[in-house]
Amino acid sequence: MKKHIPNFITCLNLVTGALGCITILQGDFHLAIYFVIVSGLFDFMDGFAARILGVQSAIGKELDSLADMISFGLLPALYMVMLIRDQEPTNEYLAFSGLLIVVFSAIRLARFNIDDRQTDHFIGLPTPANTVLITSLTFLPAAFQLSILGLLIFTVVSSLLLVANLPLIALKFKGVSWAANKWKYLLMMVVIGLLAALQDAALPLIIPVYLIISIVGNLSTRSSV
Repeated sequence: MKKHIPNFITCLNLVTGALGCITILQGDFHLAIYFVIVSGLFDFMDGFAARILGVQSAIGKELDSLADMISFGLLPALYMVMLIRDQEPTNEYLAFSGLLIVVFSAIRLARFNIDDRQTDHFIGLPTPANTVLITSLTFLPAAFQLSILGLLIFTVVSSLLLVANLPLIALKFKGVSWAANKWKYLLMMVVIGLLAALQDAALPLIIPVYLIISIVGNLSTRSSV
């Protein structure tokens, strides 16, 4: 029985992502990010459960990638397609540029599955983080809402970040010491502080903060070697 628990959690990730897609199709852009966050929790929990229970399997790994393609590949692409379409209804083909996100998400997930370097850090923006970045756009203040050109540029940049050769923090702890995990702890403290102070308005800031702290941490580590 216990061998099925991680896969069941993975399926919850898949279903939650599918519900997020339905929400986007219904035009509720604000609610989508909460489905993304829940999917992300399930995505973390399935691997954690597999390790704790000692039931890691090849089918579990494949199922995880397939679920992620819905929750963190199709969902953000669909979000961008609908967002562009709503802002530029006279050019229905322009919205399809948002599908670039699902293509690069698939490449990112495929690379991750065969890359043995990403055990204690990520290389390129993880698909869940990219999905949070994209689905947080509607939480931007009115003065910072992106134009059509801005959305198209954002689509390209977020897609390229997925496959960039850029080391980023992974919240995987092998110990609890400050020295070994200071940048991870700093990231967590800053994000919690932003959410406490700004609540929903902090959502668009989380991934930029993640990128900045990761880059500064990498530069600091290199300079100290």
